[in-house]
Amino acid sequence: MIDKRSKPSTGFQRLLPDSYQVKENTQNIRYFLFSQYLADGIRITVAIVLPALLFAQFASLNTGLLISTGALCVSISDAPGPLEHKRNGMAYCIGFVLLMTLLTGFANHHVLSLGLLIVFASFVFSMFAVFGTRASSVGTAALLIMILNMDKVMPAGEVLQEALLILCGGVWYMAASLLFYLVRPFRQAQRSLGNCIHETSRLLLIKAALYDPGTNVDTEYQKLLAQQVIVSEKQDETRELLFKGKAITKDSTRTGQALLITFTNVVDLYEQVIATWYDYPLLRKKFSSTGILPAISVVIREIAYELDEIGLAIQSNIPYKKEFELIPALNELKSKIDALKIETTSNLVLKKILVNLRNIGERVNEMPGYFAADSSLKIRGRAKKDYSKFVTHQEISFAVFRDNLNLNSSVFRHALRMMITCILGFIILQFISYGHHSYWILLTIVFILKPAYSITKQRNVQRIAGTLAGGVLGIVLIATIADRAVLLAIMVFLMIGTYTFQRVNYTVTVLFMTPYILVLFRFLGLGFINIVEERVLDTAIASVLAFFSSYFLFPHWESKQLEAHMASVLKANISYLKKLKYFFSGDTGSLLDYKLVRKELYVSTANLSAALYRMLSEPKNKQENAPEINEFVVLNNVLSSNIASLFSINTSNEQQAGTKEILQPLNRSFILLEESLQMMDRSYQPGIQEAGTMPASQGQVPDQQMKEHVDFIYKLAVDIKKVVQKINAH
Repeated sequence: MIDKRSKPSTGFQRLLPDSYQVKENTQNIRYFLFSQYLADGIRITVAIVLPALLFAQFASLNTGLLISTGALCVSISDAPGPLEHKRNGMAYCIGFVLLMTLLTGFANHHVLSLGLLIVFASFVFSMFAVFGTRASSVGTAALLIMILNMDKVMPAGEVLQEALLILCGGVWYMAASLLFYLVRPFRQAQRSLGNCIHETSRLLLIKAALYDPGTNVDTEYQKLLAQQVIVSEKQDETRELLFKGKAITKDSTRTGQALLITFTNVVDLYEQVIATWYDYPLLRKKFSSTGILPAISVVIREIAYELDEIGLAIQSNIPYKKEFELIPALNELKSKIDALKIETTSNLVLKKILVNLRNIGERVNEMPGYFAADSSLKIRGRAKKDYSKFVTHQEISFAVFRDNLNLNSSVFRHALRMMITCILGFIILQFISYGHHSYWILLTIVFILKPAYSITKQRNVQRIAGTLAGGVLGIVLIATIADRAVLLAIMVFLMIGTYTFQRVNYTVTVLFMTPYILVLFRFLGLGFINIVEERVLDTAIASVLAFFSSYFLFPHWESKQLEAHMASVLKANISYLKKLKYFFSGDTGSLLDYKLVRKELYVSTANLSAALYRMLSEPKNKQENAPEINEFVVLNNVLSSNIASLFSINTSNEQQAGTKEILQPLNRSFILLEESLQMMDRSYQPGIQEAGTMPASQGQVPDQQMKEHVDFIYKLAVDIKKVVQKINAH
C-alpha cells in the first residue's frame, strides 16, 4: 500500500505560502474521490436503480420501483461500521419496514386508524434513538415507508403483494451491501483510517497558524477546539470499525495488523499534538520581530502535509511517496534558533518547540514503515483483547427503552415532539388537499426535526435553500434536455450526489435530491411544474411546523445540558491528573489504563465543545453563561494539554521528578478540581488522596522547568474553580 520510493525535498523549499491553499484544496478533492462517502453513494445508487431498470425492460416498472423502494429504505440503516453491526442493523430494518408496510396498507382505509398509526409509529420509532445512531436510522426507515404508503388505498391482496416486493428490495440491498464488504473487507477501515489521519493533519495546520504572527490567536484557538471535536468523532468511527470488527481484530494478515497499529499510533500522535501547548500571545510578543515563528509554522505545515499524504495513501490504497525530509528542515530550524540573540529573552521555549516537532515528525515518519513488506508486525493476543475496552457497547433492551420514558430524557422529549408535529401535519393534510404528494409534509418533518433546536434550525435553513436551488436546477434540466437517455444519465448522477452527501452536507443532499425527484417524476409522466410548486409549499409548511415545535414543545436547550458535560470533563481531567500523580509517585501504572483515561478525556472534551457550539446557535435568551462556559472549555483544554505534555516529557526522558516541590502543587490542583466538580455534581464523592504522598527526596533539587510546569497546572485549577463559582452564582 505504501511505498517509500521518492525524491523528497528538504528544508523549507517544497511549498511557498501562496501554494498552501491550493495544496489543501487539491488534497480535499483527492480525499473525496477515494472517500467512503462517494463509495457508498455509488453503491447505494446502483442497488436502488438496478431493480427499476431491470424490470422496466420487461414492462414491469411499478414492480421494479417497489423493489427499489425497499432497497432505499434499508440503505438508510446501512451506516459505516463493523460487518456484524451492519448485518444486524439491516436485518432489523427489513423486519420493521415490512411490518410498517403491512400496517400502513391496512390502516390507511380509514383516517382515524391511519392517524393512530402515525401517532404510535412516530413516537416509538423516534425513541429508537436511545439505542444509538444505527437504531435511530432503522426507526427513520420505518417511518419513511409508512409515509410513502399513506396515500395508497389498496385491497388486502395488493397490500401483501407490495409488502413482499418491498421485502425483496430490502433483502436485495442487504445482500449487495454485504457482498461489497466481503469482497474487500479492509476498504471501509482503510478509508476511515485515512480520513481520521486527514482530519488530524488539519489539526496540525491549525497549530501551524497559531505560530503565524499574521493570524488571530483567539480565532485560531476556536478553530482548534472545533477541529478537536471532528478528530474525536473520526477516531470513534475508526475505533469502532477496527476494534469491534472481528474480521480485523482476529485477522493475522499484514494489512489487518498494520491498520490496528497505525490507528493506535495516530491516537498517540494526536496526544503529542495536543500536548504541545504554549502561551502563543507571549510567544508572538517575544519573538515576532525575529522571523523564527513563521519558520516554525512552515515546518509544522510540512509535517501536516506529509501526514496528509500518508492518510491519502492509506485511504486510496495507493503507494506513498515521501515528499518532505524532516531532519534537514529541523536542522535548519535549529540553526535559526541557535543564531537568535535577544537581550533579556531566553530561547529555551523555542528549543522545547523544536524537540516537540522532532517527536511529532518522528511519529509521522514511522507510519509508512508499518506497511513495508520487510517490516515485522506483532500484536500480542492480550493486546487484541484489550481493544474491546476502547469501544462503547450499546445495550439494546426494553429496560433501556423503559428507563427513558420520562421528561428527563432528551430522546423522550424529542419523541413527544415528533409525535405531536407529525399528527399536526397529518391534520393539516386533511383540510388542505392540493396535490398527489402531500406526504412530503410528514417526510420533511421526519428528516429535519432533530432533538436539538440548533440542529433543527440548521436543517430548516438547509432544506429550504436546497429545495429552492434544486427546484430551479430541475426545471432548467427538464426544460432544456429532451433526450431521455441523457436525462436518465443525469438522474443517476444526481442520485449519486444525493447518497454521497447525505452524511456530509444536508444542503448539497437536498440540492441533488430535488432535481433527481423532478426528473424521476418526469419519466413517470407527471407534470413537473406542479410538482415543484407542491414540493416547495410542502417544505415551507413542514419547516414552519418543525421550527415552532422545536422551540415550544418540550424544548431541549443545551444550556440545561451543559453542566453534565462540564462535570464529565472535570471527572476526566481529575482522572488524568491522578495518573500523573501516580507517575510522579513512582508508580508508572498500566499503559492501557492511561490510554483509557486519555480516551475518556478526549471524548468528554469533544462532547462539551460540540454542546457549546450548539448552544451558541440557539436564541440569545436561551444562552446561559456562554462566556464563562467558553472560558471553562478553554481552561480545561489547556489543562489536559499541559498534563499530556508532562507525561510526554517525563516518559521520553525516563525520569520521574517526584520531589515534594513537584507533588504538592499537583495535590493542591487535584483538590481544587474535586472541589469544582462537587459544585457541579453534588453526588460526587472526593477520592482518597492515596497518590502523591511520596516524601520529599533527600537533597534532590527539583527541575526548575518542571516546577514552573506544575505551578502553571495549579494556576489553571484555581482559574477553573473561579469560573465554576461564577457559573454557580448566576
